[in-house]
Amino acid sequence: MDAILPASLSVRPSTTTIIIIEPRTLIRDCLLQSLRALTNGDTVLAFATVEDWRVADPQPAPNTIILLCPVGRKAKDVDEEINVLPDGCKHMPVVLLSDIEEAEQILDALDHGARGYIPTSMSLDVAVEALHLVKAGGVFVPASSLISSRRSIEEHAQTAKNHGNSLFTVRQAAVVGALRQGKANKRIAYELNMQESTVKVHVRNIMRKLKAKNRTEVAVLTHELFLKGDDG
Repeated sequence: MDAILPASLSVRPSTTTIIIIEPRTLIRDCLLQSLRALTNGDTVLAFATVEDWRVADPQPAPNTIILLCPVGRKAKDVDEEINVLPDGCKHMPVVLLSDIEEAEQILDALDHGARGYIPTSMSLDVAVEALHLVKAGGVFVPASSLISSRRSIEEHAQTAKNHGNSLFTVRQAAVVGALRQGKANKRIAYELNMQESTVKVHVRNIMRKLKAKNRTEVAVLTHELFLKGDDG
């Protein structure tokens, strides 16, 4: 097992613990030393894989942030790695450090539960501040990466606005409203008295009509449409 640990995992300061998951040894060591120097006394540990961390640290500190570095992997693959976290760690915020800066990847990562997304084009100082934001309960998203997709989103939003209420059926509109509140399919099915499989069909049809790539984009694209309906 290739991991870098402090002298004793049993001694925990009352600070945040940052767990780095990075398979590349040199980058892992650089991240470890840099974050230890810049995070004001927080405990920083580094492991090659989530499994290595689970074996070495079976009872992690409650105030833990997980920094995942998915080399060349898409958000759907990261979701699988998040799912192998120990049951007691499911609530811990996960931040992605990635070479990919596409807005679709960032939004997908947030859809899969990430609390932050740090492109490797950002400076170390900005990355540290992003971790501080997540530590305080916030969500970090790189605005520079999302701006690149702004025009496409605005065009789709205008299409939705122009179509008005004719864009969705009554049931689809109800599902959209639930999606905008961040509700899961199971919860939507319960509240709208329909099968979960039916909700999935509605979600697919809604995404197709809006040309949205994920649930987050559905919420963004329908924002003005719902504001218009509320005003009316």
